[in-house]
Amino acid sequence: MKVSVVKNVLDANDRIAMENRALFDKNKIYVINLMSSPGAGKTTLVERTIEALKDKYAIAVIEGDIQDTCDADRVAKLGIPVVQINTGGACHIDGNMVREALPAFNLEKLDLLLVENVGNLVCPAEFKIGENTKAMILSTPEGADKPAKYPRMFQESTVMIINKADLLPYVDFDMERARRDARATNRGINIFEVSCKTSSGLSDWFRWLEDQIESFKKLNP
Repeated sequence: MKVSVVKNVLDANDRIAMENRALFDKNKIYVINLMSSPGAGKTTLVERTIEALKDKYAIAVIEGDIQDTCDADRVAKLGIPVVQINTGGACHIDGNMVREALPAFNLEKLDLLLVENVGNLVCPAEFKIGENTKAMILSTPEGADKPAKYPRMFQESTVMIINKADLLPYVDFDMERARRDARATNRGINIFEVSCKTSSGLSDWFRWLEDQIESFKKLNP
């Protein structure tokens, strides 16, 4: 019975996610589902991405947390439309939560929607929201064993951003192992080594994201 219930929940979510995706495609909005464990640097990456691309693209943000509006308040200071989703204990954002948030935006005027998921390395990978890309952040203080311990997250992600590279001299993080294990799980995963604090490596991430947005626009003229 439990397996059937879980399957039904995921199937229902997938249907809503497909409806979201159709709406995003209609309005030519590229959507990133950004995932990580708590404290890996999702909000800071969102801020840096907005700062780099806001003059070229119209950007909006959905912030997901169990409670509070700290991250949404930070994003709002950048003059970007933002909606906070408080899940009330749920460990992920799902397709229906995103659908409920969309009326707050003028979709016809958006190019990029950044969805910052709840900090968790398990649940967010299971639930589609209608995104074009799942991107996950692994921070160096967490250790290089996470791709082996949480393979579903890395299987589902198109991008792995290894953040807090500025801390490499001070933490026990095996960069080669992290890369190897992630690619063993997902051969095609794109890996970016960055520091959101010093901005090292971020230009490669921005360039990749711009390429994705432009390619998406060509497919949806």
